[in-house]
Amino acid sequence: MTETNHQVLLAARPNGFPKDSDFEIAETPVPQPGDGEVLVRNIYMSVDPYMRGRMNEFKGSYIAAFQIGKPMMGGAVGQVISSNHAGFAEGDFVLNNNGWQEYFVRTGDKLNDGMDLNKVDPSIAPLSAYLGVIGMPGMTAYVGFEEIGVPKPGETVYISAASGAVGAIAGQIAKIKGCRVVGSAGSDEKVAYLLDEAGFDAAFNYKTQDLNQALAETCPDGIDVNFENVGGDMLEAVLNRMNQHGRIIYCGSISGYNDTKPRPGPTNLTMMILREVTLRGYIVTSFMHMTGAFRRDMGGWLKSGQMTYRETVVDGIENAPAAFMGMLKGENLGKMVVKIGPDPTQ
Repeated sequence: MTETNHQVLLAARPNGFPKDSDFEIAETPVPQPGDGEVLVRNIYMSVDPYMRGRMNEFKGSYIAAFQIGKPMMGGAVGQVISSNHAGFAEGDFVLNNNGWQEYFVRTGDKLNDGMDLNKVDPSIAPLSAYLGVIGMPGMTAYVGFEEIGVPKPGETVYISAASGAVGAIAGQIAKIKGCRVVGSAGSDEKVAYLLDEAGFDAAFNYKTQDLNQALAETCPDGIDVNFENVGGDMLEAVLNRMNQHGRIIYCGSISGYNDTKPRPGPTNLTMMILREVTLRGYIVTSFMHMTGAFRRDMGGWLKSGQMTYRETVVDGIENAPAAFMGMLKGENLGKMVVKIGPDPTQ
């Protein structure tokens, strides 16, 4: 085993869009597990939009800000290298929240909190899929429909950022539920993916088409459920097309994550009153009680072929900042993951 542990530290809080100098690649000794502890080597780590908010010094958020000079954190899947804990054996594969570093040690107290270290079975899905379709992004899509949107067969569902980690899964769940599904993406290649592979009924390139015109053409009967990942001008255009008693699942607002000052809100919020529209935001970690149902349903859909997924894989922890910034720019198709080290299951 190597004696060096590579970590990605937050070097500075970004002003606007992150840049290379906001990150630092550090080398530290590989930690050694003590009594009741385990040593884990990460294999894949996730980069996600919510991490951009954690780079800011913002109080009152649902999750703590990253600390300057400390390793960033996030979803990862790794393998137990050494264990002094009765609940984990050498060779176990574990989902964890200690990404952005090659190795880490966790104590017994952390292992028992139900959130930090959870065994996964590589015979059910590839390890990287536990960061995407059968992980947090997949569950985010699942919860949005089960708890907020509750689409009915025949309804029109519109999904923004539809080719991303959450959007593509959300669209396929809506199809499974018998809906007509429309999505938008940022390139013709991504639009083709939505139509030809993910099974969307219609899709458009939001960068080359007028939003209001594109939504009128692809959703001629209006929108019953909107799975919103973008916000800003996109949300304003969507409000103009919402049907009576429509539901907006407000999952994200990536269009404004790098703004240095707040944008004005939609100018047409009155449409929510006129059409009795419900808009609800949510945080997936508030619905962890649904994990069992999600994994059961998603596992079945994957096995039956009703659910497909794509990944964009970047090699090397030193390239994690570039992968993260690329994800914020929409350079990924499906889930963006970073391969930190060898995958023994391949």
